[in-house]
Amino acid sequence: MALNLLSPLNPALSNEIRAFDQPRAEEVDRRHQLLVEYMLLKGFDALLLQSPEMFGWLTCGANNQRAGIGAFGALLITEEARVVLCQQSDTPQLFDRELNGLGFLQKERPWTEDLHLLRQDAVRGRRVGGDVWYPGTENVQRELQDFRLQLSNREAERYREFGLMAAHAVEATARSLQRGESEQEIAGQLSHRLWRHGLEPVHLQVLADGQGHRYRQWTASEDRVERHCVLSAMVRREGLHLALSRTVCFGPPSEEVQDTFDVATLLQATGMFFSQAGWAICETWQRVARIYEKFGVPDEWRLAEQAEFVGYGACEERFTPDATREIPSTSVIHWHPSVRASLVSDTMLVHANSREVITRHENWPTLTVRVKGAEFNRPGILVRDAHG
Repeated sequence: MALNLLSPLNPALSNEIRAFDQPRAEEVDRRHQLLVEYMLLKGFDALLLQSPEMFGWLTCGANNQRAGIGAFGALLITEEARVVLCQQSDTPQLFDRELNGLGFLQKERPWTEDLHLLRQDAVRGRRVGGDVWYPGTENVQRELQDFRLQLSNREAERYREFGLMAAHAVEATARSLQRGESEQEIAGQLSHRLWRHGLEPVHLQVLADGQGHRYRQWTASEDRVERHCVLSAMVRREGLHLALSRTVCFGPPSEEVQDTFDVATLLQATGMFFSQAGWAICETWQRVARIYEKFGVPDEWRLAEQAEFVGYGACEERFTPDATREIPSTSVIHWHPSVRASLVSDTMLVHANSREVITRHENWPTLTVRVKGAEFNRPGILVRDAHG
C-alpha cells in the first residue's frame, strides 16, 4: 500500500468558535473580583481551583470534566489574572468552545507530562487557597462553596429554560414507554430525549413496579415494567444541575401506590413551602418531619436523602435535621422525598418572598395539595391504558 505525504493542516475554525457573550464576560469579571476580595481578606496570593463546581461557577458554565478521567484543567486566580492550567490537547476545545473572549490566560504542557507538575509550579513560593485538598494549598472549599449558592439573573433564566426542557423530556418518555419494556430500554429512551435538548444525564432512575421501596438509589436493570414506573433524572447544562421525576401507571393505581404517592407529594409541597429565604435548614426540616409523623411513617426519611441545594454541583449541601445553614435568596433546591415505592422530585428557585418551581409539569395530571392555606398544584400520576 502506497502512502502519500499529508498536506499541511489548515483547520477551519470560523464556524466552531462561539460568538462573544458580553453579559457572560461581565459576570466572569464580577466573580473574579469577588475572589480577589476574598483572597485579600484571607491573605492569599492566589487560589487554585480544580473542582468542576468552581470551574463552572467562575466561567459561568464551562466544563473541565472529561468522561472517564474527571477534571482535566485547573484555574489559577491571582489579583491580576485568571489562568487555565491544562494539557495542550485540551486547549483548543477549552478556548474555542468554552472560554472564548472571557479573558482567561493559559499555561499548558504536552499530554506526556503530568499536570501535577504544572500545578506545583503554580503554587510554589505562594500562599494559596484551594477548593480541594492539594499539597501546598489551604483547603477552603467550604468558604468557596458560599459563592456558588446564589444565582445571577442570567443563571435564573437559564434554569427556567432548562427546567422546561427536562420536564418535557421526562414526560414525553413517560407518555411513550410501553408496558413490558425493561428499565434499561426506558432509560435509553430518556437519555436520548435529554441529549436532544443538550441536557447531559448525570443520574437516571427507572423504578419499575415498586423497585424503589427496597432500593432507594436504584438506577435501571433488565426488569420489565408491568404495572407502574417512576422516571427520575438529574441533568446538567452549562454547568447547572436540576432534577425531577414523574410517575406513570398502566391502569388505575392501587390504593397503596396512590396513598404513598399522595403523602410523598404533601411532603414535597411542605418542604417547598417552608424553604424560605433566611430560614435555617433545620427549621424547614422540622416541618417536613411532622408530616412523616402525622402519616405514620416517622422513620421513612432515614432511608434516603430528602433535599439539597443544587447549582454547579449536583449536591452543593444536603438538607439534614441538624443543618444550620440559612437558605439564601436566589438559591436552588432539589426536593425529592420518597415514601416506600413512591418518589416525587422537582427543583425550585427560592426568591426573597416566594418560591418558583422550575421543572413545571405540562400536559400532565395535577394533584392539588394545601400547605398553610397555600395551594400547590403538583404533578400527579399519569394513568395510561392497562394494556399499554
